[in-house]
Amino acid sequence: MKVVNMQRVIISGGGTGGHIHPALALAEEILQRNPDVEILFVGANGRMEMERNPAAGHKIIGLPITGIDRKLSLRNLIFPWRLLRSVLKAHQILRSFRPDVAIGVGGFASGPLLWAAAKQGIPTVIQEQNSFPGITNRMMSGRADLICAGFPGLERWFPAERIVQTGNPLRHSIRAGGRSDANTDANSDEKVARNHFGLEPNRATIFVMGGSLGAVSMNRAVEALITSGAASRGGYQVLWQCGARHLEAAQAFYAANDAPMNVAICGFIDRMDLAYAAADLIVSRAGALAIAELAMVGKPALLVPSPHVTEDHQTRNARSLVDRGGAFMLPDAEVVETLDARITGLLGDHAACEKLRSGIFKCAQPQAASDIIDEVERLLSGRKS
Repeated sequence: MKVVNMQRVIISGGGTGGHIHPALALAEEILQRNPDVEILFVGANGRMEMERNPAAGHKIIGLPITGIDRKLSLRNLIFPWRLLRSVLKAHQILRSFRPDVAIGVGGFASGPLLWAAAKQGIPTVIQEQNSFPGITNRMMSGRADLICAGFPGLERWFPAERIVQTGNPLRHSIRAGGRSDANTDANSDEKVARNHFGLEPNRATIFVMGGSLGAVSMNRAVEALITSGAASRGGYQVLWQCGARHLEAAQAFYAANDAPMNVAICGFIDRMDLAYAAADLIVSRAGALAIAELAMVGKPALLVPSPHVTEDHQTRNARSLVDRGGAFMLPDAEVVETLDARITGLLGDHAACEKLRSGIFKCAQPQAASDIIDEVERLLSGRKS
């Protein structure tokens, strides 16, 4: 279906990879249908999207919006002023760019932009990734014309008549099974992918990722593998996404311990297709985007839900795979002490790994990005009819 109803699109939100990558996937789908569509991203100044989106070739404008601390702070005192400035700037952006539709993916910038778009009569769309919606999307749901849900059961927070369950959108490189170009299998080859990260091409590889911002407990678990020599004894190497804010500390720890094992340390990984292709086993937080990507790549997975998220929604995310035989779950409180045993147990159990691969593939929703843009087009067609 060609994008006949869209000439200009705004996509707002970010803050973490869980918001940024779905936004990029939607832009990719729109441009694949019609390369002439002009897309503008709106993010929050100082947040990850202000670097990641331009690196992906997209224009982005930042708003001065910030989050709210749970305790009294100077940032909370100046939040109303930042919010007002962000709303005014959002109005200016919308009047200048004149988008056909505004899509919010969650994160600080999404709220002011969608609020201003609704006030100006511009069609608004929310893409909610999680089983428990973020505060911005919950606040904006009453003004949204369409809500595309990554998980079922969001009627508790959103108007049921506006919800369409689509799954979460993934970038083409992930949907293509770890290939950056669907016409070549070079990047899907695990040896090429391991070489990209400086890993040994023929050694079993564990990919540990604690989300785009990193996870302290999972970083401590990798440090335990390093100091105990577990990975060396187990014959595997580790690709460690520690989070950008933990990168210097992780590198210093590895250098100080002079471990007899190969560890590739990354703060943030842009080429997730290569990271997945390099891995024999993936240890991951259970964010909504991670769940969607893991289902697509079909690698055995150990899920470690974060205990610090609202209403424990990562455990519910993980259950969506575990209950269908697509992953194992490891409590965060046990990850430091038991990660090596779980890794070596799985690496030595070919039948269990094959069962996980089969189960996780059944959970994939490769058409999510296409379905979301189909729904956006229907929304716009209905507005113009």
